[in-house]
Amino acid sequence: MEEPELDYIFVYGTLRKDLFPNRNELLADRCVFFCKGTFQGLLFEIDGYPGAIESTNRSDQVVGEIYQTRTINRVLKKLDDYEQCSVTHPQPHEYCRKHLPIKTQSQQVLKAWIYVYNRPVIKRTKIESGDYQDFIAVHD
Repeated sequence: MEEPELDYIFVYGTLRKDLFPNRNELLADRCVFFCKGTFQGLLFEIDGYPGAIESTNRSDQVVGEIYQTRTINRVLKKLDDYEQCSVTHPQPHEYCRKHLPIKTQSQQVLKAWIYVYNRPVIKRTKIESGDYQDFIAVHD
């Protein structure tokens, strides 16, 4: 029997294993850590958690972790509930799931699922480094 194809998920905030190991359990049972990576975007502090938006500027990078899984539909169902963007949650959703290019630490580009912030960021604090870990270190 042929194995299912590998799919990738990129997380940049509360699901990162190096930041919040207890919340990372959502990924741990069906995903394997692949490597660190970056997403071409901007990162903002929302309300005790981060939100990333897409950017057209190549120098705008959001730091995170890439996971791989062979059970993408099960994982995305769980993550959609966690990010409150499943069909059972009221519109407009705070996050939307997108399949976007992510750069690995070895500079390989792959497509991964990422939850992008879906609300205005005009009154939000931009995390200049693009790494939520830096923001936590300063504000803890």
